[in-house]
Amino acid sequence: MPKVVIVGATTWGITLAAVLARKDGDLRILTRTEEEASLTRDSVFRTPRLPDGFILPPGITVTADTSLAMKDADAVIMAVPSQAMRLNTRQVAPYIGKRTLIISAGKGLEIETGKRMSEVISDETRKEHHANICVLSGPNLAWEILAGRPAVTVIAAEKETRARRGVRLVTVPNFCAFTNTDVVGVELGGALKNIIALGAGIVDGLGYGDNTKAALLTRGLTEITALATALGANPLTLAGLAGQGDLIATCSSKLSRNHQVGERLTRGESLKDIQAKMNGIAEGVSTTLVAWNLAQKLGIEMPITDRLYRVLYQGEDVRVAVKELMVVTASHELAGRKWGLFSLFRRRKTPETRL
Repeated sequence: MPKVVIVGATTWGITLAAVLARKDGDLRILTRTEEEASLTRDSVFRTPRLPDGFILPPGITVTADTSLAMKDADAVIMAVPSQAMRLNTRQVAPYIGKRTLIISAGKGLEIETGKRMSEVISDETRKEHHANICVLSGPNLAWEILAGRPAVTVIAAEKETRARRGVRLVTVPNFCAFTNTDVVGVELGGALKNIIALGAGIVDGLGYGDNTKAALLTRGLTEITALATALGANPLTLAGLAGQGDLIATCSSKLSRNHQVGERLTRGESLKDIQAKMNGIAEGVSTTLVAWNLAQKLGIEMPITDRLYRVLYQGEDVRVAVKELMVVTASHELAGRKWGLFSLFRRRKTPETRL
């Protein structure tokens, strides 16, 4: 039986624990404190993020003792917020074995460095462990998964064999995974889509309708594909489950924290107040800052990200931001500044057929 450790009693960590509890194995949750461990073990969760009255399945060990949780672990799943990933990885790194599979389940970018979560994990672990680092990302709304509704995800690793190990680990009835070797694309799809989800919340909050949201999602996907491609991703990955799939799910659902932030901004609430009252973290807020900085550094045009940056960090009114987005000059839809997408997707001339 595999010994699996989930680091973080977050909504996503609890969800993954409930999913993996559907199969035989030694499952453990590592919490920050013993108080948090006790609450996780004994509580009936009552939050909009989880089905009402959800109870953690029996047989799961919940502890704040790192050495106990990590003893002989076959796999460790890092289900913590992006800005806490480095500290949590540093905590468990000394206990990681040579064959331990390390799966990042975080969807964000580190503010200080702009790094993806797998890069942060790589920084804090020994070189011999780097080949075992995987990422998990896809259209995965926790509430629906816990309610037993079918869902799929993606496990990406540089080596296909490691990705397959991850797939075997997490696949259970009603939750299955596909493999991918484009770690950059899978991670950036999961992180950058949260920016567009903020915009989707604004669109819904302003009552602009489906035409506007369709335009936002489509232009948003093109925009994040441009940045991801510039950072080394395969653009086709962004058209898959970890890109387009995750984008659709997050932007369409009011279960999304990022969508909730956007919608509440249209009611005149300040970002500070929204974050203070929110149960959990909306990763899109910090990701917007990191993506904006990367776009400036690379000289990439990201108009949606730019307007959301102004709303979140410069206090611009959401209605002004939307109005400015609608003032555009005519150009090919794949021809943004330094996007490099037009040459990838433009139609090639068909050679003349000789009779």
